[in-house]
Amino acid sequence: MTAAHHPLTSRRACTAALLFFLPGLAQAGALEDVLARMDRSAGGFRGLTAKVRKVSYTALVKESTEESGDFSVLRVKPKDMRILVEFTRPDPRAIAFQGKKVQVYYPKTLTVQEYDLGKQGSLVDQFLLLGFGTPGSDLRKSYAIKYGGEETINGVRTERLELTPTSAEAQKHVKLVEIWISQPEGTTVQQKVHQPSRDYVLFSYSDIKLNPRLTEDSVKLKLPKGVKKETPLK
Repeated sequence: MTAAHHPLTSRRACTAALLFFLPGLAQAGALEDVLARMDRSAGGFRGLTAKVRKVSYTALVKESTEESGDFSVLRVKPKDMRILVEFTRPDPRAIAFQGKKVQVYYPKTLTVQEYDLGKQGSLVDQFLLLGFGTPGSDLRKSYAIKYGGEETINGVRTERLELTPTSAEAQKHVKLVEIWISQPEGTTVQQKVHQPSRDYVLFSYSDIKLNPRLTEDSVKLKLPKGVKKETPLK
């Protein structure tokens, strides 16, 4: 039997031909691999710290602003995630998320604003926590998912996923979310949230440390005495 007619060779040729003519098969397999990696990562996820860079783009005026600082997330319970974002440049401010409660602290004015997101609290989980302890299987419950290919972000090999919200409520706020998942850790390196207005917000993470020693105090605001409290939504 010649090599050209060997059954194994024939099967490989057939597979190659199928992937050539039906690239969706390869993309589907790659997507399943990424989601499985996220499942494994979520199982052992307890928390994360990183440097964060946030770019906010306003389509109407074609302008963007940039902030940078530190990002921490702690899993207290399976469904209880706490977030602290401390921006240091260009203007210092800190944001703490706990359940449906959000606090925003402005040290220059010694003011903290407190918000109760109510029904919108679930949207915070959907968009801010994508890839941070989120199982890939959970994404299917809220998004239509498309595999976007491999990219290198800040020197890290990643695979990009395109997530389209399936709920009508989420679609009012977000048109599409792109997330870049690291290889092989399965955690988020970058997020880009596209809004219906064509505005977007881009979060990039670097110096990522998985499962550091964090406590509940680590992800709370450090408020000095005499701070003024405001509740803008009331």
